[in-house]
Amino acid sequence: MAEQVDATSGSGTRSDYLAQRQLRAGSASWVLLAGLGVAYVISGDYAGWHFGLAQGGWGGLAIAAVLMAVMYTCMVLGLAEMSSALPAAGGGYTFARVAMGPWGGFATGAAILLEYAVAPAAIATFIGGYVESLGLFGITDGWWVYLVCYVVFVGIHLLGVGEALKATFVIAAIALVGLILFAVGGIMSFDAANLTDIPVTDAAGASPLLPFGLVGVWASFPFAIWFFLAVEGVPLAAEEARDPVRAV
Repeated sequence: MAEQVDATSGSGTRSDYLAQRQLRAGSASWVLLAGLGVAYVISGDYAGWHFGLAQGGWGGLAIAAVLMAVMYTCMVLGLAEMSSALPAAGGGYTFARVAMGPWGGFATGAAILLEYAVAPAAIATFIGGYVESLGLFGITDGWWVYLVCYVVFVGIHLLGVGEALKATFVIAAIALVGLILFAVGGIMSFDAANLTDIPVTDAAGASPLLPFGLVGVWASFPFAIWFFLAVEGVPLAAEEARDPVRAV
């Protein structure tokens, strides 16, 4: 027998609550979902992580990135299992609601909303910084860039999930090519001496690779997360996948 829970307006089973909020399935293939996952994280591969170099040095950021990769690997495997068993657009909110009830779902949903409100703002700030630094279109105030990004991407999402995923896939492919070109250019100018050019402090465990010691590894965590941040958003599209069990 299904456990009874409090819905937003009265009582009902969990299955009833979710059934009344279903979206149209079949809009997203596994290719588009894969593109969505890449699109979620690739902006953090451009910018955000580099601030960690000033906090932990190259070694500190590298260790933090490896540990963060382990955490995210475990998390995405768990999310893949849950989203294939319970493909709902609520993602983490839905999982928490089913496991812990309405208040657990509310707390998780609020945290997810905060993440996806702050992350796009940070990304728009980075885009504005790029445009300003390159002197494109004579723009000297990033606010114009923020506004254009908001209007364009909200407009794309209003067209529908299928159209939004296709546009996201194209943008992710272009961004991936740009990242590869950047990496190739960086390799051509690589100098190993730059990995240890930060003066070593007197912190515990400090060394040329860990100039700020072990505490530098800890300080690098908020920036190492940019390599993987937001990939947990893929389950949000599980309900609209053609075959959630296989695709997600």
